[in-house]
Amino acid sequence: MDDKELYLKAKEAMKNSYAPFSKFNVGAAILTESGEVFTGCNIENSSLGAAICAERTTAVKAISEGHRDFVKLALASSGGEVWPCGICRQFLYEFAPDLIVFSGDSEDTLRYYTLRELLPEGFRL
Repeated sequence: MDDKELYLKAKEAMKNSYAPFSKFNVGAAILTESGEVFTGCNIENSSLGAAICAERTTAVKAISEGHRDFVKLALASSGGEVWPCGICRQFLYEFAPDLIVFSGDSEDTLRYYTLRELLPEGFRL
């Protein structure tokens, strides 16, 4: 799957976002080493601490299906280019510190970082 297709899957996943408080919808699509793709969206909650970001929703879906070998993560949002929050960066670092993360205002304006660039010196036990 090429990067534009992965980004468009993230954009499609964004449509399922539940963001009544922030009105900031995010979709994510993660590609595994085996070529499988998992998608997810952000889900807010009246108990604000119970909200979950699109990146972690996506990763949890993949992990719960036995996939931990992440290669690329595409992100799309209602606000254009978007990057993982600190919690998501640390969560993903646990599984794939060399993950390629990309986002843009459209599939034609993608920018790329490795997770190590986004979270230098990430925490590991």
